[in-house]
Amino acid sequence: MNINAFLNSILLPLQLHFSMTKQDTIYTLQFWLLCASSVLFMASFNMILAELPHYLDSIGGQDYKGLIIGLFAIAALLSRPFSGKLADTIGRIPVMIIGPVVCIVLGVLYPLTTTISGFLLLRFFHGFSTGFKPTGTTAYLADIVPASKRGEAMGILGVAGSIGMAAGPAMGSFIATSYSLNLMFWMSSVVAGMSILVLMGMKETLPSTVKFNPNLLLIHPRDVIEYDVWLPSLVMLLTVYSFGTILTVTPDFSDYLGISNRGIFFSIMLSASIAVRLVSGKASDRLGRANVLLFGTLCLALAMVILGLTDSKFWFYIGATVFGIAAGVNSPTIFAWTADLANVNSRGKAMSTMFIALEAGIVLGSVLGAFFYDNQIEQLKYAYWFGGLLALVAFLVVLIRKLKT
Repeated sequence: MNINAFLNSILLPLQLHFSMTKQDTIYTLQFWLLCASSVLFMASFNMILAELPHYLDSIGGQDYKGLIIGLFAIAALLSRPFSGKLADTIGRIPVMIIGPVVCIVLGVLYPLTTTISGFLLLRFFHGFSTGFKPTGTTAYLADIVPASKRGEAMGILGVAGSIGMAAGPAMGSFIATSYSLNLMFWMSSVVAGMSILVLMGMKETLPSTVKFNPNLLLIHPRDVIEYDVWLPSLVMLLTVYSFGTILTVTPDFSDYLGISNRGIFFSIMLSASIAVRLVSGKASDRLGRANVLLFGTLCLALAMVILGLTDSKFWFYIGATVFGIAAGVNSPTIFAWTADLANVNSRGKAMSTMFIALEAGIVLGSVLGAFFYDNQIEQLKYAYWFGGLLALVAFLVVLIRKLKT
C-alpha cells in the first residue's frame, strides 16, 4: 500500500463522518437566525397586546374588546392560502418579511387612530402579519432540517416563539406605563424592523423562485388545502380547540377563584410548555410522531377534566401545568408530522393548511366555549369537558392511524 492509499484509507472515513454530521445537524447559522427572527417578530406584535384594551377604552370602545383577538385571528386565517402559495412561488424569505413589514406600518398608524372603526380596521390588518411570517418560517425550517431532526427543530423554534410571546407584553407594558402608549407602538415597529434585519442575513431555500406578479394573488380552491397533510391538520384542530376555550373563559374562572392576577394561569401554562418543548420534539424524532401524540392528547384530555372539576387554586394551577405539558408535546410534534407528509414542492401550502386548522380550532373553541359557559360559573365545567372530549377524539384518530401503519 503506497502512502496516498494509506492516507486516503484514514481521511476518507473521517470526511464522510464530518459530512454526515454537518448534514444531520440542526444547529446551523441559518437555524439560529430563523429562531432569532421569530423571537423578535413574536415580541413585536405581542408588545402591544396587553395595553390594547386600555387603549380601546381611551377612544370609547369598551364594548368591542372581544374583537381585539377575534379580528386578528380571522385575518390570519384568511391570509393563509395567500402566504402558502407565495411561499411556494416567490420564496420563503419574502413571505417572512411581509409579516414584520405589516407590524412596522401598523405600529406607526395605531397612535394616529382616534376612531373605533379605524382601530378595528387596523387590528384586522394586523392579523395578516401572523398569517405570513409563521407560514414562511415553518416552511423554511422544513427545508433546512433533516427529517430525523424535525421534531427537535420544531420544539426549539417553538421555544423561541414562546420567549417572544412572554417578553413582548412585559416590555410593552413597561414602556407604556413608564413613558407612553405611543412610544410602545413605535417600539413594536422597531422590534419588527430588527426581525427583518435578521432575515436579511439568511439564504433563500426554495430552489426555484418566480418574480411576484398580481396574478399570484388569485387563489383557486386547490391553493387552499394541501390534502397530503389533512390528518395532522385534523389533530391540530381537535387539540387547539381547548386553547381557544381557555383563552375565552379562564379569566372569569380566575376571578371566581379569587385570583387577582388573571395572567398567572397563562404564565404557568407557558412555562410548562417551554420546558417540555425542549425534549418533546426530540422524543417524537426517536419514538415516532404517533407515540408522542398519544401521550400529548391524553395529557390534554386530563387537563380539561381537571379544570372542569376543580374549585381550588391548587388544582387550577395543576390544570394549567398539565395543559402546558400537553401543548408543549403536541405542537412541535404535529408541525414535524406535517413537514414529514408535505410534498417538497408544496411545503408552504402544507404549513398554511396546518395554520388554517390551528386558527379555525381557536375560533371554534372561543365561540363554543363561550356558548357552553354562558356567563354562568356552574356551567364552566361543560366548556372545559367538551374540549377534553375533542382531545380524546384526537387520541383515537392518532391511535387508528398508528394501528394502520
